[in-house]
Amino acid sequence: MFNKNLKLVIAGLIIAYAIYQFIEGNIGNGISLILLSGIFIFLYFRNEIILLSFLRMRKQDLEGTQKWLSKIKNPESALITKQQGYYNYLHGIIYSQTNLTQAEKYFKKALKLGLTMDYDIAMAKLSLAGIAMQKRRKREATMLLSEAKKLDKNNMLTDQIKMMQQQMKKI
Repeated sequence: MFNKNLKLVIAGLIIAYAIYQFIEGNIGNGISLILLSGIFIFLYFRNEIILLSFLRMRKQDLEGTQKWLSKIKNPESALITKQQGYYNYLHGIIYSQTNLTQAEKYFKKALKLGLTMDYDIAMAKLSLAGIAMQKRRKREATMLLSEAKKLDKNNMLTDQIKMMQQQMKKI
């Protein structure tokens, strides 16, 4: 909703006012204002629109996810690098249902920009492996599948990886 730099300015102003409240002897107000500024600092690193998009994605509402993502007009200036990675990651998931070429582009861009969680990187590589397999690029799919297997430390994607490996044998 707010520009990323505006969030930091607002947080700085709130902290300055909190310091003023501490000097005036209003300790409770100062503590409350410090906590309030923490919200803006948190939202600098975790964009609120991307968080709401992930909530829609958890409910498997792709149209709702697309609607929230469309509210970000210029992701290069509105988001920090990791947020841009997740912006592209979500678009990749959305387009993987309809347009594989577009989804591949978004997943590659998301991996290039960077994702925070190993699970998300593994999921992106697994999706890219599926796309490569459908486009008959077996060597690339095998490489991406092995990378996804290494990144899946909690074994959450084990079933999908095994299923893809079995499908790969049929090609």
